[in-house]
Amino acid sequence: MSADPGSIRADSGKALPNLAVGDVSADPHIITAAARTGTDIELRIHTAIASLDVAAEQWSPAAAGFAVTVIVHTVDAQTGVPRYLPPAEPAEWARAIFSTAVGAHGYFLGAVDPDTGIHRRRQLAYRLYLDMDRRAVPVPRQVVTCPHYLLSAIDGRDEITIPTMA
Repeated sequence: MSADPGSIRADSGKALPNLAVGDVSADPHIITAAARTGTDIELRIHTAIASLDVAAEQWSPAAAGFAVTVIVHTVDAQTGVPRYLPPAEPAEWARAIFSTAVGAHGYFLGAVDPDTGIHRRRQLAYRLYLDMDRRAVPVPRQVVTCPHYLLSAIDGRDEITIPTMA
């Protein structure tokens, strides 16, 4: 099932962020899109990028680069009240955003705050780690605050295609 490109509304007409370029803003990139479930559910997709510089620890090498976080909130389109949406569609949005980086393989973190690991209702978090050349790298163990599941590991269902341009 493909999304209609007209169904994506970016707050200022922006396309999905391009993680392969060096000028990605540290400011959150926000996209609002209607869920394709036939219901009045809206996805509010926040993408943020932060510098990453962790010291080496025993058995773990030092790492420098960037952590890209995608948080998907699912809300009622009319009231803004949180609503349930199966995770397949939010995961495809994260994949679409992560696909702009070289060798991207992101992680599903679950319904948590990615920095603390504390449960957050009605949001799903995803993360991608990039080196200084904007290539995807495995998660540095020193930054793990909650389980990280490879997005490919939660497959086993039909994929939804998300267009990469607004």
